[in-house]
Amino acid sequence: MTGTTEVAILAGGCFWGMQDLIRKRPGVISTRVGYTGGDVPNATYRNHGSHAESIEIVFDPEKISYRDLLEFFFQVHDPTTKNRQGNDIGLSYRSAIFYTNDEQKKVAEDTIADVDASGLWPAKVVTEVEPAGPFWEAEPEHQDYLEHYPNGYTCHFVRPNWKLPHRDEKVSH
Repeated sequence: MTGTTEVAILAGGCFWGMQDLIRKRPGVISTRVGYTGGDVPNATYRNHGSHAESIEIVFDPEKISYRDLLEFFFQVHDPTTKNRQGNDIGLSYRSAIFYTNDEQKKVAEDTIADVDASGLWPAKVVTEVEPAGPFWEAEPEHQDYLEHYPNGYTCHFVRPNWKLPHRDEKVSH
């Protein structure tokens, strides 16, 4: 570990599947699931109001960039369906990026523009880009859910055709 970490907060439907796939990425140090982006303080599974089910990711930016995390995020959920992932419908299951600084906001907006421009996804991205607010950690039974219940419910999977082509960094002249 380099000693420097960053935090990413993403929402892409049910947090169980998101956590299971993202935690396995090289450079991801830790993950926890919870609720953010809504109106209820001390949110819980039974009472989270307009919060999205989200995942907080602590990562080493020297091993995985924020951009790489977002590209994977867009590959494992459908960012083109509003308030829905698979059979899960409602505000809790919306696609959202909760940025923690201006650089994350810029990277999120650029990544969404590239996803839209690629034509690989079935429609335009509806993912919200909002500043991070309070993150309410979900109850222990929701943390690492698919590790405890390997055959448990998930609607997340890697879509091989939803992968942005590698692009060279822009060079200033």
